Amino acid sequence: MSYLLRLVVPDRPGILGAVATALGEAGIDIVSVDVLERGGDVAVDDIVVDLPPDRLPDNLITAAQAVPGVQVESLRPFAGPLDTHRELELLEALSRAAEGTGAKLLAAELPRVFHSGWAVVLSGDADGPCEVLAASDAAPSFDGMTLPWLPLSSARLLPSEADWLPERWREMAIEMMATPFVSPQTAVVLGRSGGPAFRRSELLRLVHLAGIAASVVHLPPA
Repeated sequence: MSYLLRLVVPDRPGILGAVATALGEAGIDIVSVDVLERGGDVAVDDIVVDLPPDRLPDNLITAAQAVPGVQVESLRPFAGPLDTHRELELLEALSRAAEGTGAKLLAAELPRVFHSGWAVVLSGDADGPCEVLAASDAAPSFDGMTLPWLPLSSARLLPSEADWLPERWREMAIEMMATPFVSPQTAVVLGRSGGPAFRRSELLRLVHLAGIAASVVHLPPA
């Protein structure tokens, strides 16, 4: 079974090699590594690993934290295809998409790009219920909700303890981030239950991708 392991590690040469060695000695295969951010002498890495059937997920945590200075921020099951060009493939697909289908394509593909649980594209303002333009599988229902942060002038993190969240969502520790798409009245929202919280680097990556996506969707046919 595959898992997504988020690590906070000392930002020094050889640390990923030491983690890889520790995981390998525990019989755990590394499938991919994404460096999310670096700064303050630490780095945050997302590592997808394959765990043998006879090993427990706790073995992952024990093996990784055996390396001095390494902390496991989160561990969650991972499912879906892996590739190293997720953003480029999404933008290429958007450039070929039929008119009016860009929002649905974004909602369907962004969870794969960001290793998140789900995505939605919403439209509205703080004076009334929002409209769901598109939603991926596993997305919670936003139908009938009034969102105090719409219209959205700039990207923002939407932490799980926010007052506007339904109580059930707070109990599930649903972490979200959102960015405008095409206009402030429309937002792309990514979420996952049980954390970890989205990092600022992930938010900036979403802003960049959504901005390019908005331009690609509105380009005239070649």
